[in-house]
Amino acid sequence: MPKDTRVVADVTTDPVTDATGKTAVLYRMSLPDHLCPSGQKARWLLKSKGYDVDDRVFRTRPEIDAFKEEYSVSTTPQVWIEGKRIGGYSDLRELLTGYDPKATTYSPVIYLFAVAAATALALSIGFLGTLSWQTLGWFISVSMILLGMQKLRDIEGFTTMFLNYDLLAQKWVPYAYVYPWVETGAGILMTGMLLTPLAAPAALFIATVGAISVFKAVYIDKRELKCACVGGNSNVPLGFVSLTENLMMMGMGIAMLALVID
Repeated sequence: MPKDTRVVADVTTDPVTDATGKTAVLYRMSLPDHLCPSGQKARWLLKSKGYDVDDRVFRTRPEIDAFKEEYSVSTTPQVWIEGKRIGGYSDLRELLTGYDPKATTYSPVIYLFAVAAATALALSIGFLGTLSWQTLGWFISVSMILLGMQKLRDIEGFTTMFLNYDLLAQKWVPYAYVYPWVETGAGILMTGMLLTPLAAPAALFIATVGAISVFKAVYIDKRELKCACVGGNSNVPLGFVSLTENLMMMGMGIAMLALVID
């Protein structure tokens, strides 16, 4: 255990009186068979914000049960700052960083597109030795794979959000379950330039339906919805990002069809 850590059984003082100034009191679980990850994160966060941590660990289940009963809490860790109980790690994170789990954010999409761009650059430099129009194609196809995988990760959550605005899915529910498979599969085939007569029309079809659906929901009906583009339960707003995703797929599908026709 860290030097500033004490076993709860050896602690006799009240966290309310000990949590003063820049000293925070942390109760966390450190059992022989389980080291609580949230407790470790809470300790790290407190130290990163300049707090001296009075680190108190539970070593037995009866200690945890007695603590929960005494303070009327259902989980550990628990943190005290300035004589006040803050709560667990999520509460502490909100307090010290301003993090809002319900806030609108584009971060998931930014990270995904950044990874897709880096992968496209690596493929272009590694295999072609230069940047070209193929770099853009790989960026779009790799983005499709990553976006599809995000949807497949929680397909029930995705379909629930998708049915809020997709016109075809609202008419035929199975389409919502088919969509991420088509997006992922078309992205894989386009990345390898394989079965283009199959992949390109598939991508063009789902992208066109998607673009029309998003445009209607956001710009005609003026609805404020969450985007299912990065899977279910995301806080990415429906709008420009979703429309861009579909327009990129449409462009890729058209370009590859043109190559097949030529």
